[in-house]
Amino acid sequence: MPAESFNAIVLNKEDGKIRAAVQQMQPSQLPEGDVLVRVSYSTVNYKDGLALTGSPGVIRNFPMIPGIDFSGVVEESTSDEFQPGDEVLLTGWGVGERHFGGLSQYARVKAGWLMPVPQGLDQKRAMAIGTAGFTAMECVMALEAHGLRPGGREVVVTGAAGGVGSVAVAILSTLGYKVVASTGRESMHDYLRSLGAADIIGRGVLSAASPKPMEAERWGGAVDTVGGDTLAGLIRTMAYGAGIAACGLAGGTALNSTVFPFILRGVALLGVESVMVPKEIRTNIWARLASDLPLDKLDSMIDVVSLEGAISVAPEILKGNVKGRTVVDVTA
Repeated sequence: MPAESFNAIVLNKEDGKIRAAVQQMQPSQLPEGDVLVRVSYSTVNYKDGLALTGSPGVIRNFPMIPGIDFSGVVEESTSDEFQPGDEVLLTGWGVGERHFGGLSQYARVKAGWLMPVPQGLDQKRAMAIGTAGFTAMECVMALEAHGLRPGGREVVVTGAAGGVGSVAVAILSTLGYKVVASTGRESMHDYLRSLGAADIIGRGVLSAASPKPMEAERWGGAVDTVGGDTLAGLIRTMAYGAGIAACGLAGGTALNSTVFPFILRGVALLGVESVMVPKEIRTNIWARLASDLPLDKLDSMIDVVSLEGAISVAPEILKGNVKGRTVVDVTA
């Protein structure tokens, strides 16, 4: 059993406003579940940033412990699948949104939501990957399933200095693709080149308005974390038969496009979501991450903060001021 009390970030709604604070919790306050995990690390993804800053629509029930990811060690288990002492990780399944999440020193969850930490990774690196890295690999695998292979046209990654973008650049360059990183921050150019970007373009290249429904073909594939005008610009400039793996909305939810790239060039828009992915597919994605994401590049993305630090960094993530992956050491 956990100690008499433990620390967690708790979201409460007071006077119509959502506030985040580190509080002491009791074991009896944790929800039902098959497995009790002593959490070592969590992380701050874009969705966590929304929750921690009180953005509407992410959290509907209060109080709530946010944190859509965590890694740790099994403390208690009534499931045959996991035993005390097992190193585990969790991403998705509505944890941190509808079920108490990982920005806490303890979590109780369903066994079916947990994965063993893959061989070759440790708990910290598993959270350096987290939902963002998991989504990046999903995008790469979606493009591969659509037919993308090294040696062809350039592959562009938008929002490249963020969590999903950083991991996508590292994976794609390691697999032999010529990766073009799109970012609005000149200060990130050296960082992106260190991850393997062969070229860098400004954010405005793709998001600029155009009177044309299609423009010159350029991209053999794309990982889009931005949406909005950037996604519209991608659709206009994809090569014949190319695919876009779309997974984000940092640039907006509206999409102003036409059907012409789809019906005249065969462009494919591949939707990618990470919350409800079946466990057998998750196993394959984590295996690919363990084999295809260089650990030195992953380590170069990491910034470690405490629970209090997670609250402080959340608004900066939403502003696009944070690079790479923010790992939360919940014991700090």
